[in-house]
Amino acid sequence: MLCSPVIAQDVSPALITGTAKVTDGDGLTIGPVRIRLHGIDAPEDGQTCAAANGSDWSCGANATRALMDLASGKAVTCEAREQDGYGRIISICSIDGQDLSEYMMRNGLAWAYREYSLDYVDLEEVVRGTQAGVWQAPTQTPWEFRGDRWQRAVDASPGGCPIKGNIARDGERIYHTPWSKYYGRTQINVAAGERWFCDEAEATAAGWREARGG
Repeated sequence: MLCSPVIAQDVSPALITGTAKVTDGDGLTIGPVRIRLHGIDAPEDGQTCAAANGSDWSCGANATRALMDLASGKAVTCEAREQDGYGRIISICSIDGQDLSEYMMRNGLAWAYREYSLDYVDLEEVVRGTQAGVWQAPTQTPWEFRGDRWQRAVDASPGGCPIKGNIARDGERIYHTPWSKYYGRTQINVAAGERWFCDEAEATAAGWREARGG
């Protein structure tokens, strides 16, 4: 098992292998490399979804936990496809041949991310018919959830820049998006060096990392 990421430059697509640390239902890190699972969009960690009985359930936390149970601390192989605007490597990742994106889809814990890929659309149709997970009742998609939270935060934040750059007690710099689990309770002290960002790319470039677990 590798403890640090190795990017093989002599294969196409490039391979990233190492021990995974899960950040949310469709994201993980291997050493310093931030990875976004290809083709799917999982509910955000603080997101709830509609249940069959009319109540809500913590779909985001369940998605994060499911990927953690499967992948955290294990050797993962990721085929890098491209880099997104936030510096994450979009990848097809697997453990012992198990496609992580497919696993999340089959368990009803992610949507096919049609805006960027159609690879998991057929599987989504199959899982939708079983009414598993997020398919048990009509519910808000992750991109709708993020869009709603983003707009409300833009309207309420200084200069319309809604991302909170917080400094932890140990000095680590962490940014919280409007859909982050602890966004509401995070306070920004500008005098202490904390700050607001207009987008995630700006926060990453300034040396802040994304809050884990959404």
